[in-house]
Amino acid sequence: MGSPWRVLQLADSGFPTGGFAHSGGLEAAVQQGEVRGAGELRRFVRDLMWQTGHGALPLLSAAHREPSSLPTLDARAEAFLSSHVANRASRTQGRAFLDTCARIFPGPVAPVREAARAAGLRFHHAPLFGAVLHALDVSLDDAQQLFLSLTLRGALSAAVRLGVAGTHESHQLQHQASALLDDVLARCSELGPEDLAQPSPLLDLLGSTHDRLYSRLFQS
Repeated sequence: MGSPWRVLQLADSGFPTGGFAHSGGLEAAVQQGEVRGAGELRRFVRDLMWQTGHGALPLLSAAHREPSSLPTLDARAEAFLSSHVANRASRTQGRAFLDTCARIFPGPVAPVREAARAAGLRFHHAPLFGAVLHALDVSLDDAQQLFLSLTLRGALSAAVRLGVAGTHESHQLQHQASALLDDVLARCSELGPEDLAQPSPLLDLLGSTHDRLYSRLFQS
Protein backbone atom coordinates (compact mmCIF):
# COMPACT_ATOMS: atom_id res chain seq x y z
CA MET A 1 0.00 0.00 0.00
CA GLY A 2 1.12 3.53 -0.67
CA SER A 3 4.28 4.81 -2.27
CA PRO A 4 7.61 3.90 -0.67
CA TRP A 5 8.81 7.35 -1.72
CA ARG A 6 6.10 8.88 0.45
CA VAL A 7 7.20 6.83 3.44
CA LEU A 8 10.79 7.97 2.89
CA GLN A 9 9.61 11.58 2.68
CA LEU A 10 7.76 11.26 5.99
CA ALA A 11 10.85 9.69 7.54
CA ASP A 12 13.15 12.48 6.31
CA SER A 13 14.62 14.54 9.16
CA GLY A 14 13.85 17.62 7.07
CA PHE A 15 10.10 16.93 7.07
CA PRO A 16 8.86 20.02 8.99
CA THR A 17 6.75 18.61 11.82
CA GLY A 18 8.69 20.18 14.69
CA GLY A 19 9.46 16.80 16.26
CA PHE A 20 13.05 17.79 17.01
CA ALA A 21 11.79 20.45 19.42
CA HIS A 22 11.02 17.62 21.85
CA SER A 23 13.42 15.33 23.72
CA GLY A 24 10.85 12.77 24.90
CA GLY A 25 11.77 13.45 28.52
CA LEU A 26 15.51 13.01 27.96
CA GLU A 27 16.39 16.61 28.83
CA ALA A 28 14.83 16.26 32.28
CA ALA A 29 16.47 12.86 32.78
CA VAL A 30 19.87 14.35 31.94
CA GLN A 31 19.46 17.32 34.27
CA GLN A 32 18.26 15.04 37.07
CA GLY A 33 21.44 12.98 36.66
CA GLU A 34 19.64 9.84 35.46
CA VAL A 35 21.35 9.82 32.04
CA ARG A 36 25.04 10.72 31.92
CA GLY A 37 26.55 8.44 29.30
CA ALA A 38 26.02 5.76 26.68
CA GLY A 39 24.95 3.01 29.10
CA GLU A 40 22.28 5.11 30.74
CA LEU A 41 21.17 6.50 27.38
CA ARG A 42 20.73 2.94 26.12
CA ARG A 43 18.55 2.16 29.13
CA PHE A 44 16.54 5.34 28.58
CA VAL A 45 15.98 4.41 24.93
CA ARG A 46 14.84 0.93 25.91
CA ASP A 47 12.31 2.31 28.39
CA LEU A 48 11.13 4.97 25.95
CA MET A 49 10.48 2.48 23.17
CA TRP A 50 8.49 0.16 25.43
CA GLN A 51 6.58 3.17 26.73
CA THR A 52 5.81 4.12 23.13
CA GLY A 53 4.83 0.59 22.21
CA HIS A 54 2.34 0.25 25.05
CA GLY A 55 1.23 3.88 25.42
CA ALA A 56 1.05 5.23 21.86
CA LEU A 57 1.09 2.41 19.32
CA PRO A 58 -2.36 1.06 20.35
CA LEU A 59 -3.93 4.47 19.61
CA LEU A 60 -2.08 4.80 16.31
CA SER A 61 -3.10 1.32 15.21
CA ALA A 62 -6.76 1.78 16.14
CA ALA A 63 -6.97 5.09 14.27
CA HIS A 64 -5.33 3.57 11.21
CA ARG A 65 -7.71 0.60 11.23
CA GLU A 66 -10.80 2.77 11.80
CA PRO A 67 -10.21 6.49 11.10
CA SER A 68 -13.80 7.34 12.03
CA SER A 69 -12.92 6.47 15.64
CA LEU A 70 -10.43 9.36 15.82
CA PRO A 71 -12.55 11.53 18.19
CA THR A 72 -12.91 8.66 20.66
CA LEU A 73 -9.21 7.81 20.45
CA ASP A 74 -8.21 11.46 20.86
CA ALA A 75 -10.33 11.61 24.04
CA ARG A 76 -8.71 8.38 25.25
CA ALA A 77 -5.26 9.92 24.74
CA GLU A 78 -6.34 13.04 26.63
CA ALA A 79 -7.38 10.91 29.61
CA PHE A 80 -4.38 8.57 29.44
CA LEU A 81 -1.67 11.26 29.31
CA SER A 82 -1.98 12.49 32.88
CA SER A 83 1.39 14.28 32.92
CA HIS A 84 0.80 17.84 31.76
CA VAL A 85 4.17 17.87 29.96
CA ALA A 86 3.52 14.65 28.02
CA ASN A 87 -0.05 15.75 27.29
CA ARG A 88 1.05 19.13 25.97
CA ALA A 89 3.83 17.57 23.88
CA SER A 90 1.40 15.10 22.34
CA ARG A 91 -1.04 17.86 21.39
CA THR A 92 1.70 20.14 20.05
CA GLN A 93 3.28 17.40 17.93
CA GLY A 94 -0.08 16.14 16.72
CA ARG A 95 -1.24 19.53 15.54
CA ALA A 96 2.12 20.25 13.84
CA PHE A 97 2.10 16.87 12.10
CA LEU A 98 -1.47 17.27 10.88
CA ASP A 99 -0.99 20.84 9.66
CA THR A 100 2.24 19.97 7.85
CA CYS A 101 0.75 16.93 6.11
CA ALA A 102 -2.38 18.90 5.14
CA ARG A 103 -0.20 21.51 3.44
CA ILE A 104 2.07 19.03 1.68
CA PHE A 105 -0.61 16.43 0.82
CA PRO A 106 -3.78 18.57 0.68
CA GLY A 107 -5.89 16.12 -1.31
CA PRO A 108 -5.98 13.21 1.13
CA VAL A 109 -5.11 14.98 4.41
CA ALA A 110 -6.99 18.31 4.32
CA PRO A 111 -10.33 16.51 4.91
CA VAL A 112 -8.82 14.82 7.97
CA ARG A 113 -7.78 18.19 9.35
CA GLU A 114 -11.18 19.76 8.69
CA ALA A 115 -12.97 16.84 10.35
CA ALA A 116 -10.62 17.06 13.35
CA ARG A 117 -11.28 20.78 13.73
CA ALA A 118 -15.04 20.32 13.39
CA ALA A 119 -14.99 17.61 16.07
CA GLY A 120 -13.06 19.86 18.47
CA LEU A 121 -10.21 17.39 18.92
CA ARG A 122 -7.25 18.02 21.20
CA PHE A 123 -5.00 16.83 18.32
CA HIS A 124 -3.08 14.11 20.14
CA HIS A 125 -0.16 12.82 18.13
CA ALA A 126 -0.48 9.02 18.09
CA PRO A 127 -4.10 8.70 16.89
CA LEU A 128 -3.65 11.53 14.40
CA PHE A 129 -0.53 9.86 13.04
CA GLY A 130 -2.50 6.69 12.42
CA ALA A 131 -5.42 8.48 10.76
CA VAL A 132 -3.17 10.61 8.55
CA LEU A 133 -1.07 7.68 7.38
CA HIS A 134 -4.24 5.77 6.58
CA ALA A 135 -5.34 8.74 4.46
CA LEU A 136 -1.95 8.70 2.74
CA ASP A 137 -2.44 5.01 1.90
CA VAL A 138 0.55 3.96 4.01
CA SER A 139 0.16 0.43 5.37
CA LEU A 140 -0.33 -0.13 9.09
CA ASP A 141 2.97 -2.04 9.32
CA ASP A 142 4.85 0.85 7.74
CA ALA A 143 3.04 3.39 9.92
CA GLN A 144 3.93 1.52 13.11
CA GLN A 145 7.57 1.14 12.12
CA LEU A 146 7.80 4.77 11.07
CA PHE A 147 6.38 6.01 14.37
CA LEU A 148 8.79 3.92 16.43
CA SER A 149 11.72 4.94 14.26
CA LEU A 150 10.88 8.65 14.52
CA THR A 151 10.53 8.38 18.29
CA LEU A 152 13.92 6.71 18.60
CA ARG A 153 15.62 9.13 16.24
CA GLY A 154 14.14 12.12 18.06
CA ALA A 155 15.51 10.97 21.42
CA LEU A 156 18.96 10.21 20.01
CA SER A 157 19.09 13.54 18.19
CA ALA A 158 18.27 15.23 21.49
CA ALA A 159 21.06 13.23 23.15
CA VAL A 160 23.56 14.66 20.66
CA ARG A 161 22.41 18.23 21.26
CA LEU A 162 22.51 17.70 25.03
CA GLY A 163 26.08 16.41 24.80
CA VAL A 164 25.26 12.93 26.10
CA ALA A 165 26.38 11.19 22.90
CA GLY A 166 28.29 12.07 19.75
CA THR A 167 26.81 11.84 16.27
CA HIS A 168 28.46 8.55 15.38
CA GLU A 169 27.72 7.08 18.80
CA SER A 170 24.04 7.99 18.50
CA HIS A 171 23.82 6.20 15.16
CA GLN A 172 25.56 3.17 16.63
CA LEU A 173 22.90 3.14 19.34
CA GLN A 174 20.19 3.47 16.71
CA HIS A 175 21.63 0.50 14.84
CA GLN A 176 21.92 -1.55 18.03
CA ALA A 177 18.28 -0.80 18.84
CA SER A 178 17.03 -2.72 15.78
CA ALA A 179 16.35 -5.86 17.81
CA LEU A 180 14.58 -3.77 20.45
CA LEU A 181 12.32 -2.22 17.80
CA ASP A 182 11.52 -5.69 16.47
CA ASP A 183 10.60 -6.85 19.98
CA VAL A 184 8.37 -3.82 20.61
CA LEU A 185 6.60 -4.35 17.29
CA ALA A 186 6.12 -8.05 17.91
CA ARG A 187 4.65 -7.43 21.36
CA CYS A 188 2.64 -4.26 20.69
CA SER A 189 1.56 -4.14 17.03
CA GLU A 190 -1.76 -5.90 17.73
CA LEU A 191 -2.62 -4.05 20.94
CA GLY A 192 -5.78 -1.94 21.06
CA PRO A 193 -6.83 1.09 23.13
CA GLU A 194 -8.07 -1.20 25.92
CA ASP A 195 -4.43 -2.36 26.32
CA LEU A 196 -2.95 1.09 26.94
CA ALA A 197 -0.31 0.91 29.66
CA GLN A 198 2.63 2.82 31.09
CA PRO A 199 5.43 0.31 31.67
CA SER A 200 8.02 2.96 32.66
CA PRO A 201 6.42 5.31 35.22
CA LEU A 202 9.80 6.74 36.25
CA LEU A 203 10.25 8.00 32.69
CA ASP A 204 6.94 9.83 32.95
CA LEU A 205 7.79 11.25 36.37
CA LEU A 206 11.12 12.58 35.14
CA GLY A 207 9.51 14.12 32.08
CA SER A 208 6.89 15.84 34.21
CA THR A 209 9.63 17.94 35.86
CA HIS A 210 10.58 19.55 32.55
CA ASP A 211 8.85 22.86 33.21
CA ARG A 212 10.82 23.29 36.44
CA LEU A 213 14.26 22.90 34.85
CA TYR A 214 16.52 25.93 35.24
CA SER A 215 17.34 26.00 31.52
CA ARG A 216 15.68 24.20 28.63
CA LEU A 217 16.58 23.46 25.02
CA PHE A 218 13.41 21.48 24.28
CA GLN A 219 9.68 21.81 24.82
CA SER A 220 9.46 18.43 26.52
